[in-house]
Amino acid sequence: MTQKSVHANPSKNRTPRHRAREFALQGIYQWLLNNEDAGAIESHIREAHGFDKADAAHFDSLLHGAIKDVAELRAGLTPLIDRPIAQLSPVEHAALLIGAFELKNHLEIPYKVVINEAVELTKSFGGMDGHKYVNGVLDKLAAKVRSAELGAGR
Repeated sequence: MTQKSVHANPSKNRTPRHRAREFALQGIYQWLLNNEDAGAIESHIREAHGFDKADAAHFDSLLHGAIKDVAELRAGLTPLIDRPIAQLSPVEHAALLIGAFELKNHLEIPYKVVINEAVELTKSFGGMDGHKYVNGVLDKLAAKVRSAELGAGR
């Protein structure tokens, strides 16, 4: 994923939070492939074109939080997926980590928004049907970690 790929699907109505998720996806993707230090990844991404339009605090939360909590997040995702984590595409893996982190740690964001944003990231940067997979997995995770919210919203 190159710096250009963050802007592969330009949209005039991308919110600062959506942009933060795009940059976090790029950072987590880089971390998954190269196991680089999160601080180095953050520094590089903060210099990217368009970062000034992103919600920097939310980017920091997602990038550092998902990397720090990766073992716990993967433990929550593993029973919900149909293959070993290592066989997920890096884009799907990163989108699932972001979605799982937001579901668990950003309760102020409605679960439907979290899932939709992860699906949109996967549509923009992932393979053909990866977004359907991410949707299904995060929907199952939301039923576990946001059961009260789901009960009220469905």
